[in-house]
Amino acid sequence: MGSSTGSPIDDIAYLARSEHRAPTLVALTVRPRSRSELWEMTGVSSSTIRRTLREFEDRNWIRREGYRYEATPLGAYVASAVAELIERLETERTVRDVWQWLPDEDSGFTIEMCADAVVTVAEADNPYAPVNRFLELLRETDRFRFVGSDLALLEPCRDEFCRRVIDGMRAEIIDPPSVAEYIRSTYPELSAETLASGNLTIRLHDDLPSYGIALFDHRIAICGHDPDSVSVRVLLDTDAEDAREWAESQFSFYRRRTPTVPLEAIE
Repeated sequence: MGSSTGSPIDDIAYLARSEHRAPTLVALTVRPRSRSELWEMTGVSSSTIRRTLREFEDRNWIRREGYRYEATPLGAYVASAVAELIERLETERTVRDVWQWLPDEDSGFTIEMCADAVVTVAEADNPYAPVNRFLELLRETDRFRFVGSDLALLEPCRDEFCRRVIDGMRAEIIDPPSVAEYIRSTYPELSAETLASGNLTIRLHDDLPSYGIALFDHRIAICGHDPDSVSVRVLLDTDAEDAREWAESQFSFYRRRTPTVPLEAIE
């Protein structure tokens, strides 16, 4: 069968029907490989690899040099697109079930920012997984900033957060007034000691996003929570530069619009 028969969709379907085909083509763009190398790499039978290489040759995607095969410019072109598609789908699958809890596109947040992110979801058998991940990040930072409604994180993280601030971690939080009032009335002694350290700055804003944005030394995190149950549903954290820029811009946007709360107004 000629290499130009059928449609582009047929070629996509061909590559997708067997999991080894796309990785094989991508591997041949990296360097020439022998049939035995490809057989060991993919885990399929030698006859399957032999048939796949023959089908690639029919499409002019690869050429043979001695006992090794390498991608042609045509094959490299296809492999690049396939690798990008696979990467995009891997990212999409990572956030597919939690996208509703994350920032929408109107905020400037994009799914590309989720590539290589750590996504921690609250499951029935581990409801505090996002909170525990948040605590890990909190223990590794010397500076912490947060904007959003952090009540969902407050209860399980309260003691650790206050101890870190008292011990010297610099923190700046932009909260709704209702959260600041809750902290002050529910934990007066702990709040007073934390504020007295001089390491915590609190700002109040009435109109904050439904999610939380946390900025650590080396990573940023997005906290998606269920406002009805006041529980954290997902924590997405990443060190991606574009995500960092987005988080910094969001924090700065609200910071410019919120005055610092005087100490005596909280104590």
